[in-house]
Amino acid sequence: MMESAKRVAEKKDWIKGASGDWEIVIGMEVHAQVLARSKLFSGASAEFGGEPNDHVSLVDAAMPGMLPVINSFCVEQAVRTGLGLKAQINRRSVFDRKNYFYPDLPQGYQISQYKQPVVGEGQVHVDVEGRAVEVGIERLHLEQDAGKSLHDQHPNMSFVDLNRSGCALMEIVSKPDMRSAEEAKAYVTKLRQIMRYLGTCDGNMEQGSLRADINVSVRRPGAEFGTRCEIKNVNSIRFMGQAIDYEARRQIGILEDGGSIAQETRLFDARKGETRSMRSKEEAHDYRYFPDPDLLPLELEENWIAGIKAALPELPDEKIARFMKDYGLTAYDAQVLSAERASADFFEQVARGRDGKTAANWVINELFGRLNKEGKGVDTTPVSAAQLGEIVDLIAGGTISGKIAKDLFEIVWTEGGSPAAIVEARGLKQVTDTGAIEKAVMEIIAANPDKVEQVKVKPTMLGWFVGQVMKSTGGKANPQAVSDLLKVKLGF
Repeated sequence: MMESAKRVAEKKDWIKGASGDWEIVIGMEVHAQVLARSKLFSGASAEFGGEPNDHVSLVDAAMPGMLPVINSFCVEQAVRTGLGLKAQINRRSVFDRKNYFYPDLPQGYQISQYKQPVVGEGQVHVDVEGRAVEVGIERLHLEQDAGKSLHDQHPNMSFVDLNRSGCALMEIVSKPDMRSAEEAKAYVTKLRQIMRYLGTCDGNMEQGSLRADINVSVRRPGAEFGTRCEIKNVNSIRFMGQAIDYEARRQIGILEDGGSIAQETRLFDARKGETRSMRSKEEAHDYRYFPDPDLLPLELEENWIAGIKAALPELPDEKIARFMKDYGLTAYDAQVLSAERASADFFEQVARGRDGKTAANWVINELFGRLNKEGKGVDTTPVSAAQLGEIVDLIAGGTISGKIAKDLFEIVWTEGGSPAAIVEARGLKQVTDTGAIEKAVMEIIAANPDKVEQVKVKPTMLGWFVGQVMKSTGGKANPQAVSDLLKVKLGF
């Protein structure tokens, strides 16, 4: 992989070693399982789970005479992902055989793509602590997944489950443009977000549908690339950060002691928080790639690609920019609301025809805060977008105060129902009658002559009086009317 000319290292990313500064260089190969009902070359189910070897066709098990048949929907999903990554779509691509032996690979080779992938160069923009970082995409190619070896079922035996064998994977290969664990984590997070928006990968890392091989090397700032080590199959963004940090420090320690780095494949032990050697790192020629004789080259029509492009949804970066422009949101609020497509859609339903900032505050602070507390997602929220929008309308129309609105939200969350009907039935309307408010104000002033003297010296104490009046009216008084009346009565 070549270094992107646009990538300039930040000194803040350098690691201080015993003998000076070091720079981490990171490239990633992200394996994303295509969101499809069936596998890449067979009609077997690609659904996660099931009994061992329950989702296996004769093709997946490599029975003699079985021939692969390409799943066109998987190709469409790969093209859709490539377009979402602003990448070049190659109208002609070739499937190759990648030859190696492992018990969970029944064919003795993996059908993949090597020199002619379906998707070429692209780019991903990530935000890291307020810094914009551009990570180049080298390629995206389609390949079939292997099965799974099980070593903990019996003390003296290993088993093979081929349910995953033949599932379609998109391998997204980055350029070595990342310079810290934080950048790498932000990159995978952004990739996952884009694919979930596109509906091409569910991103369920705990199920293995998104995992990464991480290439890590270190060098003196500005020097040539060092020898890289590959950390295989890391399926947690948090673990990715830990693996990179440990591996970089391990390599720096070896180099500063006068040693050299062996190019190898390593595994990350999450329990110990360290990487360990697995095997020497293979080169491309070790796999003896050659075009698969059972599969013709893949030829894509320009009109077909254009049709997919025209149907793409609005992607996160564009959505964030629009939320800031159309609703007057801060960059932070727009990013929070756009983190998931479902969250963004929910917000837009609440904000439609209403003040965007108010809608955002209620969605982020009240709704998302409660969802996070109870471990729910926006797809299972007890308060619908229509109900939350109705609460916002009641506040905007002066029917209820902010405090009453929070009480109302709690009622809707636990009991459901129409917010407006609940306000009417339970007498929750805020008091706007100036006579009633004035009566409450005068009672508080009369009961607290010492505070009246203090507020003349310390005007900030006005808030105390507002609080007392609100308390005495059960939170139903209009806060602005209370504040205005207090200022008049106290001589402000």
